[in-house]
Amino acid sequence: VTILLAEFLDKSQLALILLSTKTRHHLQLVLGGLIAFALVDGPAIFFGSLLVSLVPGFYIKIAASLAFFYFGITNLRAKEEKVGSVTSGKNAFISAFGIIFLSEWGDKTQIASALFATRLSPYAVFLGVMLAMLILAVLAVYLGKLLGQKIPAQTIHKLAGVVFIILGVLFLVF
Repeated sequence: VTILLAEFLDKSQLALILLSTKTRHHLQLVLGGLIAFALVDGPAIFFGSLLVSLVPGFYIKIAASLAFFYFGITNLRAKEEKVGSVTSGKNAFISAFGIIFLSEWGDKTQIASALFATRLSPYAVFLGVMLAMLILAVLAVYLGKLLGQKIPAQTIHKLAGVVFIILGVLFLVF
């Protein structure tokens, strides 16, 4: 429940919402996100905060910021005929996985998960974290699907570009 509340409408959920407006391959988005969460939060849970201390936070921030900038600029430069560029399941999976994998290192939920694992069963913590992330990913994709049906694709692309760039700047600052 703590992780669910901490991640609610966090950057990874915003990214999934925006990505889900551009594809019909929603299951691939959810799977890409879940695998990224498992690969980021799993080691934190099972090895505490050791993994985060191995890679300096500065490099993690730079990599995540560059990923957000890339997605932002790509969205802003999209032409009318290229709207919906995350059309294949493979692209949807890779997009969700990449942005979540890069953005979640050193995140508050990764650290919280590691701290929970110091007092509780790491397996139970991992299961709880993954359940929270599954619920949030499904909600984000569903919300993105609804937005995609109500708002013109070009408007969503421009909005997504601006949001991704703002997230990239926030990553550098905080």
